[in-house]
Amino acid sequence: MDLTVLFFLTSGLLLGWSLGANDAANIFGTAVGTRMVRFATAALVCSVFVVLGAVVSGAGAAHTLGALGSINALAGSFMAALSAAGTVYVMTKWGLPVSTSQAIVGAIIGWNLFSGSVTDSQTLLKIVATWVACPVLAALIAVPLLKVTAFALRLAKLHLLKLDAYTRLALILAGAFGAYSLGANNIANVMGVFVDVSPFKGFSVAGFFRLSSVQQLFLIGAIAIAVGVFTYSKRVMVTVGAGILPMSPVAAWVVVIAHSIVLFLFASQGLEHMLASAGLPTIPLVPVSSSQAVVGAVVGLGLMRGGGDVDWKLVGNIAGGWVTTPLISGVVCFIALFFLQNVFGQKVYREVHYSLSAPVLTELAAQGAEVTALASIKEREFRSAQEFKKAVEQTGYSGPPGEQALRDLAQLSHMYIDPEKFSSLDRKWLSSGQISAVERLEGREFAHPWQLARALAANSSEWSRKDNSTVNKYYNARLERKLEYVYRKFAGYSDRR
Repeated sequence: MDLTVLFFLTSGLLLGWSLGANDAANIFGTAVGTRMVRFATAALVCSVFVVLGAVVSGAGAAHTLGALGSINALAGSFMAALSAAGTVYVMTKWGLPVSTSQAIVGAIIGWNLFSGSVTDSQTLLKIVATWVACPVLAALIAVPLLKVTAFALRLAKLHLLKLDAYTRLALILAGAFGAYSLGANNIANVMGVFVDVSPFKGFSVAGFFRLSSVQQLFLIGAIAIAVGVFTYSKRVMVTVGAGILPMSPVAAWVVVIAHSIVLFLFASQGLEHMLASAGLPTIPLVPVSSSQAVVGAVVGLGLMRGGGDVDWKLVGNIAGGWVTTPLISGVVCFIALFFLQNVFGQKVYREVHYSLSAPVLTELAAQGAEVTALASIKEREFRSAQEFKKAVEQTGYSGPPGEQALRDLAQLSHMYIDPEKFSSLDRKWLSSGQISAVERLEGREFAHPWQLARALAANSSEWSRKDNSTVNKYYNARLERKLEYVYRKFAGYSDRR
């Protein structure tokens, strides 16, 4: 592998280290702060389970960040991760449990502004909504959970020594669950910006299991988190564990469980599939803030006790850090990208072009759109999403299918179905029917991704999307990831799954 690639990945490792240094407090801060669990034990358990969570269950939330902004050059991913890592490090230095989720979102928006990409407002709104919902949900879980736990302990009438031993064990088990949830949900913050430019290729380990390109990224990112836990997390653990609110060991356990449940809810693809299969509304797979979850749980317990014991000044400082983190990260990323591109000559983004070609206009007309207003920009090629968006706005067009869908139709990719690439298709992920459908398109060229998707669906029903009902949401999301894989494969880019 090129040493330059390894160098660019170091910023993701630094962000992982920063996350481990900061967010381990959210898992074991209350246990260490109440002196129920030693720091060394907490760090070991946290490290092992954060790696497992990242590798086994980390893929879901990463795709949400990709929808917010798809960073398509390794140098750009490097700087986004570095900007987020630097912001989190400074906040950690001040002893504040800030959000790596907010830091990386701010950095992605900074990259979008620099590259002329359009920030998906719906995805951004979904993410920001979780920043509000996350601490509230944690508090709502923590309060009744503490009451139920206290009632159960009164009924059990345990001896103090037994209660102490059980509480310590419960804190360790809760921490293991919390670390797994942290790895599953927050590895997207660490390595999500590298998913589309991953230099790795999938491989099998002794024929027993397969590590995809993304899982390899998540593995090295999780190891970086573990190093951060061991080397620099103790100070923030003390802030969270003892600074906001004096807590009993049982309350500390409740905080960890409430925080872990929230992270798990927003990271579990299995839960999403189960809810979708039952026809129920699904929970968005979003990299939420573990800091916000644990602080929300702690404050919730404090409010249950009247709020007098809560250090509101410290809570205010923490909340201030949450507000400023994405702003600082975004500004730093934008400025740093300018220097990286213009001073160091690095390609920080790959241009994505857009054109209202004849096939696009025909497709729009088939969808019932009145395309005469778009005639003035027909066949023009635009070098960025912002440039295309501005041109469409100047025509006064406001019809279907919507801003994002229109950009998706107009996006140019210039794909050639090269038979020499057939042997490198992932035959463990794509079905035989899907691969056969690809092979039947040998030698054909496509200007737009949707044209290739339509041709594949015509060759095999296994490439066809189902209706957009809740039941089919999981199926369509998985199919979309497979289509993106095929687009990248035949657009001439490296195998990045």
